[in-house]
Amino acid sequence: MWPNGSSLGPCFRPTNITLEERRLIASPWFAASFCLVGLTSNLVALSVLAGARQSSSHARSSFLTFLCGLVLTDFTGLLITGTIVVSQHAILFDWHAVDPSCRLCRFMGVVMVFFGLCPLLLGAAMASERYLGITRPFSRPAFASQRRAWTIVGLVWAAALALGLLPLLGVGRYTVQYPGSWCFLTLGPERGDVAFGLLFALLGSFSVALSFLLNTISVATLCRVYHGQEAAQQRPRDCELEMMAQLVGIMVVASVCWMPLLVFIAQTVLQSPPAMNSTGQLSRAMEQQLLIYLRVATWNQILDPWVYILFRRAVIRRLHPGLSVRSRSLSLQPQLTRRPTMA
Repeated sequence: MWPNGSSLGPCFRPTNITLEERRLIASPWFAASFCLVGLTSNLVALSVLAGARQSSSHARSSFLTFLCGLVLTDFTGLLITGTIVVSQHAILFDWHAVDPSCRLCRFMGVVMVFFGLCPLLLGAAMASERYLGITRPFSRPAFASQRRAWTIVGLVWAAALALGLLPLLGVGRYTVQYPGSWCFLTLGPERGDVAFGLLFALLGSFSVALSFLLNTISVATLCRVYHGQEAAQQRPRDCELEMMAQLVGIMVVASVCWMPLLVFIAQTVLQSPPAMNSTGQLSRAMEQQLLIYLRVATWNQILDPWVYILFRRAVIRRLHPGLSVRSRSLSLQPQLTRRPTMA
């Protein structure tokens, strides 16, 4: 507990920032525009997904279910966090006066961790699904693919929520962060803070690494089959190439947006001597770095839907008309050779 913890609540750390500085940093117009663009992008992606799911095959319906879960997660995350941040930026309310019991701060901390981890975990789940679909196409029952995909999405949500609730159980803490407009995990030297920070950073990094490994194997398998000497019936269909292109795009976006923040969290909580002093203060440079990395990470929720929107076959064929002349009946799954019958 910090020196001001007993009077102001456990979620408040000492910060030296004036109201004028907050006005310069926290622009309500930028925050509102950012949220509006993100919400609109995800709504467009949901409408496109709704149309694609009606005419999809069993294998593709499973992938589209994961995509639907990802877009729903991004939309809900932007809606909840954006409402809090835009409100704070618009009226510059004093968090101490509005939330002395830290309930709003804890809620926002849980939301930030939940909606931060979900896209990374869902990306790993999608990579695993495509890996099995490409390397072991006969190992999964087609009739259960969509139901199983929703079950996995639900398990991902439950796992991310369980992790986000740990500070409420005493493992780690959620505190108001610079410039006083959002709450997140504490980068302090206490065991609970270190454990929770490392758990968040390592789980996110592991999800990205697993996605990279499985997607690399899947792409290599598709390339080998497509350019190899196998029969034409074994070559990948356009939809299989489309799914891999979308999945690789989602992985690249998640890596670029989230890895700087995850690495920064791990480095800060492991730093010796500790980056945070006994009064709960970080240096101004580190506070600003955390804010920048967080803003970069939030771009993931805007870019995810555009990866799906732009990497569809209809869009790719318009950019590269030559691709549309390829046969659409080719499949990755081997076909049984029919023996000629005697007349």
